Amino acid sequence: MIRIDAVWLATEPVDMRAGADRLLAAVVQVFGAAQAHHGYLFANARGTRIKLLVHDGFGVWCAARRLNQGRFQWPAAGSLAPLTLSRQQFDALVLGLPWQRLEQMQRITNV
Repeated sequence: MIRIDAVWLATEPVDMRAGADRLLAAVVQVFGAAQAHHGYLFANARGTRIKLLVHDGFGVWCAARRLNQGRFQWPAAGSLAPLTLSRQQFDALVLGLPWQRLEQMQRITNV
């Protein structure tokens, strides 16, 4: 498995035709460098597709995911950037779940 120590969320939409090189250029432009064992998440404007770029210390990996129904829960463009995600938030986001409310969802306050 590829080790990912931190996941960064890009708030600006990206053209999903972009490959690893173009996504890597975006990471370098925003962050100054792609850190080893960090993942960078990008979404299209409609929020139906995401791409994950991971620098594993030797090279980069690029993975894509598409939802056939619904949209990924994505912050609005222009939100405070860069955003980092916990492992639980990342897992929920990739499944299309409301990752921003994970803490609230772990408690039941009304019956």
